[in-house]
Formats: sequence, structure tokens, C-alpha cells
Amino acid sequence: MIFDPILDLFRGKAVTIPPLDGAFRPNMVLDEAQVQRDVAAPDNLCAAGGRILFSSGPDLHQMNATSSTILANFEASISAIALAQDGLLALALDNGRLFVGDNEITLPDEMRCLTALCFGQDNMLYACNGSSAHKPSDWVMDLMAANALGSIWQIDLARGKIGALATGLAFPHGLMLTADGRSLLVAESWKHRLLRVPLDGTKPIPVLEKLPGYPARLSPARDGGAWLSLFAPRNRLVEFVLQEPAYLADMLQSVPRPYWIAPSLSSGTSFLEPLQCGGIKTMGIHKPWSPSRSYGLAARLDSACRPVTSFHSRANGNRHGVTSVVEIGTSLLVGAKGGDVILDVDLSALVA
Repeated sequence: MIFDPILDLFRGKAVTIPPLDGAFRPNMVLDEAQVQRDVAAPDNLCAAGGRILFSSGPDLHQMNATSSTILANFEASISAIALAQDGLLALALDNGRLFVGDNEITLPDEMRCLTALCFGQDNMLYACNGSSAHKPSDWVMDLMAANALGSIWQIDLARGKIGALATGLAFPHGLMLTADGRSLLVAESWKHRLLRVPLDGTKPIPVLEKLPGYPARLSPARDGGAWLSLFAPRNRLVEFVLQEPAYLADMLQSVPRPYWIAPSLSSGTSFLEPLQCGGIKTMGIHKPWSPSRSYGLAARLDSACRPVTSFHSRANGNRHGVTSVVEIGTSLLVGAKGGDVILDVDLSALVA
């Protein structure tokens, strides 16, 4: 309601988050899935033209059914990858550099946080720029600052022209071309929603809001819908801290970053991490429904961007921090960056 901000001064304000229910009902699919590859911080899974690529830090890997090969090594971590059907590769680094094929693309100064890439028609490349204030690996700092400094860019590879399609976004972290080729589906992480960004430059339109986590990469599904990865869960304590500027500023100044009250790709590795009461182990048991800073979650959306089903690694699991997924035949490859593993989910054995 329009008067809620005023009424909250008298009645108090509750911090609520969307429940894991309906299509997001918890399960153990990711915890029970077959391991395709054990690798440090796998990210940017993509497939085209019979090739499967992913990144691990500064290394670019190509994967097959039995092994993976390092194709290249760069001076910084790889932050985004796109692979065209004809084999053309676009690759962005954490230091702001962008390569397409054998060429480096000169970018505007504000375009130094490339978090996702995808190829379009007519030699077009589309890019998510997460923030003009931070690099991709500093995403948690951007969240703590409550920034909305992200943008979507169109790069004409034939003419060398670069232009912005949308600005003022809260850390866009994933994108894919829609089936009609007229717009982009974009994941806006800090606002927990998906947007449709028209290629004609008109205003972005929200198509899915109030997600239970922070959305990341998108990839096409065989049914004409999409696969969405959510790299961390929403948490009432985190969202409460984000509304307390004095406490937040003190935490950022005095507490080491790994121990901030903030979302994480993984958790439970140090006794110094923030812990909510429900997450305390009792008699050696970590309750799967307990509040957690990390979680594993991938969701399938239909052609209207409505959630249909989802796959989980719950609070007591360790296959967390899902940043990319790609469907290949009857398998869904899931990159759990926080769990240091690529999973193979057999879709034929699951009922949507």
C-alpha cells in the first residue's frame, strides 16, 4: 500500500521473504545427483555446437562424458562465457577485459563488471554489466551497498558499436535471448526478479518477481522455457541488516568479509561465520530447513516464465552456490560453484 512506509513508523515493520513452496518446494535432487566432475569453483557452464565449456577460476575447460581439458588460462578469473552455434567464443574476465574469438573488445569505462554474455542474431553480442562500482568477484560488496548501478549492453561485432539497452539495474547476473528474438530475459539479482528487456531500447518489464533467492545465469530449456540458477538464498537476518545502515557500516568496517552477515556461495566451514539459532547442530544433526547463508537451487521456468519445478541442495547439504545450469539431452548439468562440483541430474528419471 502507498501508506505503508508511514504506517510502519507506528506499527513496526516486518522483514518477510517468499517461502520455499509450490514449484520451489524443497527436495534433495541436487544432494542425490550424480557427480559429473569434481573441480574448484565451476562456473559459466554453456553448450553449443556439440561442445560443453565451463570456467574454474582463470581456467577455461572443455568437458566431455569422461573428462575435461583446460583450453586456456588467463591472468584473471573468468566472469562470463558465451558460445555460439558456429563455435565463436566470447569470454569476459574479472578485471574487465572482453574477448570475442581472437580479438579483444574495447569497452566503455563503466562496463567493467561483465557477469553474463549471450549471442544474438546479426553478429550481436549482449552483455550484463553487474555494477559500475565493483568487479564481479566483489558482488557481496555491491549488495551491501544496495547499489543499482548495473546495465545491459548490445555489442555489434560487425560494426564495432556498443550501446546500452537498460541502465539502473540492481546487479544483472544472467541473460538469454527470448524465443521471438525481440527481447532479452534478464536476472536482476538484488531485486530478486527477472526482467524482459526489449531490444528496441524501451523500458524493461518485470516478468517474475519475489524469488526466494538471488537469481544468476539463465539457459534455454527444451520445452521453450528456461533454466534459472539461484546462487544464494534470501534470509531474513540478511535483509534486516540491509535495513540498518549504522550496523551495516560498522560490520563492513570491523568484520572480515568472509564473516559478514551476507549471502554466500558456501557456508559452515568456520566457527567464525554468523550463525542463526535454527542453524545450530543439535545432537550432531544440521536441520535441512534451518536458515542458511548458502543453498543450492536451480529452477525450470515455462515459456511464460512461470516456475514449474526446482532442484535443491538444502541447508544441511554441500552442493551450494549454483551459478549456472545447462540442459543437454535428458541431463541437466549443474555447476555448484560453492560446492566445487558439476552435477548431472537425470531429467528422464524426474517427474515435473
